Amino acid sequence: MPKSVQTPASVLMALMEEYHLNPFSLSKEISLSQSSVRLLVTGKSKVTVPTAFRLAKYFGQSPDYWLDLQREVDINDAQSNKELMAIVKGISKAKEPVAKPKAQGNAARKTTLSDKRKNAAKVPGAKPASRKPASKAKGKK
Repeated sequence: MPKSVQTPASVLMALMEEYHLNPFSLSKEISLSQSSVRLLVTGKSKVTVPTAFRLAKYFGQSPDYWLDLQREVDINDAQSNKELMAIVKGISKAKEPVAKPKAQGNAARKTTLSDKRKNAAKVPGAKPASRKPASKAKGKK
């Protein structure tokens, strides 16, 4: 299932040979540590977004080119991982999403002040709101 893919390391090595660069000179040109460049060239480090921008600018490519190379390597590595593939095989496909019913009549209307009062009365310990001013409500019992 895994296939042979071109790696960022092999592409970088080929470009460095073509431009007569070593890890030290490339590191100075793209403002990246020499150890980071060495790790990239040996395939022990992945191409990150900032590194992709640096390499793309220097070699006249797009960052997507370098990130796509890395993505292909990552996918290939994942497909080679038997434990991961066993887990993925055991995952069932999601069922079709259930369509939400369209709002009708009362459900579509905005909440009114009387609705808010009714809902407030449903809260345990809450007293129902009165429409009458406080002074009149105390006089009548």
